[in-house]
Amino acid sequence: MAQRAGRPTLVSADDAPPARRNRVNLFELAYQRIEEMLVRCELAPGRFLAMQDLQDMTGLGRTPVHHAVNRLAADTLIVIRPRHGLQIAPIDLARERVLLHLRRDIERFVIRLAAERAGPSHRNQMLHMERLLRERRDGLTLAEFNTLDRRIDQMVLAAAGEPFLEHTLRPLHTLFRRIGFIHHTHMAEQPGLAGSIDHHLAVLNAIATRHVERAVAASDALIAFVETMFDEMEARLDPSLLDCSVEPLLAP
Repeated sequence: MAQRAGRPTLVSADDAPPARRNRVNLFELAYQRIEEMLVRCELAPGRFLAMQDLQDMTGLGRTPVHHAVNRLAADTLIVIRPRHGLQIAPIDLARERVLLHLRRDIERFVIRLAAERAGPSHRNQMLHMERLLRERRDGLTLAEFNTLDRRIDQMVLAAAGEPFLEHTLRPLHTLFRRIGFIHHTHMAEQPGLAGSIDHHLAVLNAIATRHVERAVAASDALIAFVETMFDEMEARLDPSLLDCSVEPLLAP
């Protein structure tokens, strides 16, 4: 009887799952908020900060922020410095050019899968996004475009139907969304968003109409367009924008 009385009682199914879902949602929310600050360079490349700083900036507690930081460190977007806190990873244009080639090869695989597997719902979403981009093409802000760009990435991955790919591509998308933000924000002659939008339109239309080879070619053209940003940035961009620990040549 004593043994029977000492057995652990089962947790009610009505109580446990909501707490679990809420905790997972907070982890993802912390990751999203920090990721957005990285893309907009509110967390400047090269900046040192403490975990508490990120808690204050996100408005979230230590556990979800700690979890998000570990993921971002695995994504090579944050560097954990033992006894010195955290550092936002500086941007190395030579390294990120190499990673762009990696993204091109992975993206080809994903785009091909998406064009082959896209169902009616996926195609409907992509055609709706295509119409929206065409209608708003000349008036989209950079912030609005980045929001839609993230949705496009999610649509393509959903159509591809292979969840493993998200963990590989998401940090690459973040890296190059940040490159695009810096290029459009800080280069003296801003080229506007029309070129980038047109390349995304070509990818969306090809996947939605299930033209596999055209979709892969459109993806390659988009990556080649992104690569043109690197030549200009390497030649003309202030190095302190890639690593804030580098002192500007002239005081602002």
